[in-house]
Amino acid sequence: MERRNFIKNAAASGIAMAGLGSFMGASASESTVSNTAKFKLKYAPHLGMFPELAGKDPIDNIRFIADQGFRAIFDNGLMNKPTELQEKIAGELARQGMDIGPFVLYADFSAESMVLFNDESRKMLKEKLQQGIETYKRTGAKYALMVPGRYNQKLEWGYQTANVIDSLRELSEMAEKEGMVIVLEPLNRWNHPGLFLTGMPQAYAICRAVNSPSCKIVDDMYHQQITEGNIIPNIDSSWSEIGAFHIGDNPGRKEPTTGEINYKNVFQHIYNKGYDGVLCCEHGKSKSGKEGELAFIKAYREVDSFEI
Repeated sequence: MERRNFIKNAAASGIAMAGLGSFMGASASESTVSNTAKFKLKYAPHLGMFPELAGKDPIDNIRFIADQGFRAIFDNGLMNKPTELQEKIAGELARQGMDIGPFVLYADFSAESMVLFNDESRKMLKEKLQQGIETYKRTGAKYALMVPGRYNQKLEWGYQTANVIDSLRELSEMAEKEGMVIVLEPLNRWNHPGLFLTGMPQAYAICRAVNSPSCKIVDDMYHQQITEGNIIPNIDSSWSEIGAFHIGDNPGRKEPTTGEINYKNVFQHIYNKGYDGVLCCEHGKSKSGKEGELAFIKAYREVDSFEI
């Protein structure tokens, strides 16, 4: 508790110094109260977002994140953490009443892992999924992220799509039995050339074809802005198949308010649609050190200040 109070007091002091109190319409002495107010949506910083303010211990990070009013965290590398640490993370999240976003189950950008759905890839993907299911049972992290891998330059696109659908049907059947959800992430072709899954309409069509509650989309709005833009209409068109969101402004993939995306409007739209899932802060910080960590918190307070 002494460690937690130290972190909390240091953060409150830094926030007041950074002017967050005036930003929230409060005095410096009230900044702690303003800062602990719960966010409207479950924005989820990752466990390494606040090394200056919270240190490197994952449990201290969860406590700090909760103290700032965030209602969730995410950890892409959760599945690869030691079992004991996974259980500690799950226990602290339960104590804080917090949610956890998707962890990475499988994302090999160098392999044609689903477009050529042969016995070898089938076995490998099933083994990966089983590891993910075990992680879910220990942690309660329900959503597991998968990337279908690269496309094949020799096979007709329709056959590749059919192979991806068949692969996901088999995997989703396994996941559904355990109450777990696979989420597919479309990635933009400029930063990640050669990948099969690149856009929301494509991901939506695949999920509709798989036709399983355990096969959904993680809508990474940074990638979506680069690939197709039109973020709010694409959210509406894909709504039935969206399981989670990733956040990142463009250009730069830093916190909201640093780029061209009007995240305040986007978040208000998502809130008004009744979304209660996690929005992973999968981006960097525009400034280094403590200043950057404080700017991160301030940015999320700003974009969460929409009217309800």
